[in-house]
Amino acid sequence: MRRLHTGKLPHELLRALLDELKADGMDSSVVVGPGVGLDSAVIRLAPDDYLVISSDPITFTAEDIGFYLVTINANDIAVTGTRPMYLVVDLLLPEKETDEDLVAMIFSQIKEAASKLGLSVIGGHTEVTYGLDRPIAVGTMFGRLRGRAPITAAGMEEGDSIVLSSGIAIEGTATIAREKRELLRGLLGESGLERALNFINDPGISVVDIALSVAGIDGVHAMHDPTEGGISTALHEMASASHKGIIVYEEKIHVFEETKLICEAFNINPLGLLASGALLISVSPDRTQEVINTISSMGKHANVIGEVKDSSFGIKISRNGRLYDLPIFSQDEITKVI
Repeated sequence: MRRLHTGKLPHELLRALLDELKADGMDSSVVVGPGVGLDSAVIRLAPDDYLVISSDPITFTAEDIGFYLVTINANDIAVTGTRPMYLVVDLLLPEKETDEDLVAMIFSQIKEAASKLGLSVIGGHTEVTYGLDRPIAVGTMFGRLRGRAPITAAGMEEGDSIVLSSGIAIEGTATIAREKRELLRGLLGESGLERALNFINDPGISVVDIALSVAGIDGVHAMHDPTEGGISTALHEMASASHKGIIVYEEKIHVFEETKLICEAFNINPLGLLASGALLISVSPDRTQEVINTISSMGKHANVIGEVKDSSFGIKISRNGRLYDLPIFSQDEITKVI
């Protein structure tokens, strides 16, 4: 029996477990249930009226954990074209490291981030528990969508363009900078380090506004926000959920200079590094430019990085004119650093 490493379960194992879970069927109201690459469940409340639910933990960082919790969970709801509305929080705090100031700080971060997104924190659970060396926060987010069906990662269509907004490894860059700031000060310089530390705000790890803005464009068939395992794993998840192949062009993937330097310093692959802040959009070719223009009008970078193929093509990356299998990272590259 193989041991499992820190990070996501291998896709083949997770798929088998979820298939068993679904073997007895789902209630007829479940439109989207559990699946690889499907970060939000969807329940039909009435015709053209849907409840969208998602859940995510924050485990890799303790700094700004309340901000991360709200933002990451809101992203999963927004990529379905649904505005995040309600959040339930489970907060587990380390036995020997917790005082009232720490709890108050985390609650303040949650309150501020929720206020900026216009959502309500409606409940949860908080406790000090043993066996932890840092706080662990788990969020469950809810949204309500009326008038049209939600977008999912499973909607890719053959011939679609794959558009990437912002760039990759934004969250990973910020997290490594925070955890290794003294080591990186000489590499990046003071100004470069400050930029990397501020990546969670600029370019930012929230995709809520972008996702909601492009969701209404006809021809947007699928969206996915890369997180753990980076953009590479997210593309695998979209292909798996949609039963499609993919070609992605490495030279078209936008990597920030600070990210390049950090990844080179720690010998890690930016394609497999925490990627919140990026948004992958599968859109018909005739509406691709409209999607790019919409994102550009919001002050964000966007460009086509690939194309959706038939499933027989596989999941490939083009590098220097040659095709290779796109790597998948069940263990995020950040685990090699922190």
